[in-house]
Amino acid sequence: MTDTERILEGLNDEQRRAVETTSGPVAIIAGAGSGKTRVVSHRTAYAVATGVVPESQVLLVTFTEKAAGEMAARVRSLGLGRVMARTFHSAALAQLRSVWPSRHDGVELPEVLADKWRIVAPLARSLPGGSRFTPTKDLMDEIEWAKSRRITPSTYLARAAGRTPPTTPDLFVRLFHDYERAKERRGLIDFDDILRLTVELLETDEEVAFAVRSRYSWFTVDEYQDTTPLQVRLLELWLGDRRDICVVGDEDQTIYTFAGATPEHLVGFEHRYRDVRVIPLLTNYRSSPQVLGLANRLLASSGSPKRLRAVRGDGPDPVLRSFATAAQEEAWIVERISELLADDVPAGEVAVLLRLNAQTAGFEAALA
Repeated sequence: MTDTERILEGLNDEQRRAVETTSGPVAIIAGAGSGKTRVVSHRTAYAVATGVVPESQVLLVTFTEKAAGEMAARVRSLGLGRVMARTFHSAALAQLRSVWPSRHDGVELPEVLADKWRIVAPLARSLPGGSRFTPTKDLMDEIEWAKSRRITPSTYLARAAGRTPPTTPDLFVRLFHDYERAKERRGLIDFDDILRLTVELLETDEEVAFAVRSRYSWFTVDEYQDTTPLQVRLLELWLGDRRDICVVGDEDQTIYTFAGATPEHLVGFEHRYRDVRVIPLLTNYRSSPQVLGLANRLLASSGSPKRLRAVRGDGPDPVLRSFATAAQEEAWIVERISELLADDVPAGEVAVLLRLNAQTAGFEAALA
């Protein structure tokens, strides 16, 4: 087999179409469990093997560092040792660090604040009256939402009109302002600042913009439905007037709207690039037909035309239960787990999945 035949081996028809579409704007609508990581890595290998792009010019943008590591391992297994897989923040931070001293009289980039909690939590406790009980995470999320739209404390009231912050607007603006001042006093920047500073640098410094654009020419962005306006702007600046951009995502899997993400970037991709090729991946390799039947009914109820197809064998029907109180829910789950353990299901095979870490305490107490 040729190199390209090896790359295409084992792909289904829709995956193969996505892998072979290597130039110009492309949107891969990857349904859950459809093998998108395999598609992204093999598409990259196919583009390199067919001479579309040198591997050193490729940037694969992932949502998390863990995903970046997995993607890098996948492309290395295909013989691509120089392809770069990074998050938005990681790529931007590398760019900032490389040019910051030359633009600031030799001074290094400020230290990155690892966790907003260190600053926001004391500020939250200092709020007056009942506002001091406002959850710190809600305040942090609102700060991230604002900064993802390049909204500052001084512009928040005007640009976030109609939005309901975790506390009163005036108190939130005060806390937001105090947070920014505290960072400045300590010589820190946060993760949102990394993107903002990189965007501002690329917008105002043509020499830096040229250097960055000469580094990468072929982009793939995973989990595009969870990108923020600031990340989309950064991607536009990386891309310049070139068109080799592939976005991969699924608007029905958006989970980071609280931090400023919006699926409209994925949904609206066709409007920004009129000649985009849209390739859906709808064959699900992860779930049973029963699970996908429920998923498809939920999608239909929300107006989505997407219908996922199962290739795995039958499994048990999902059971949906609702409870009047958290205590009733916890008691039922403990009872169900006890039944599974009595049926010799290993405890390590049982999981309770929750939306927020804050919800774990009640279940941990009930199980204990």
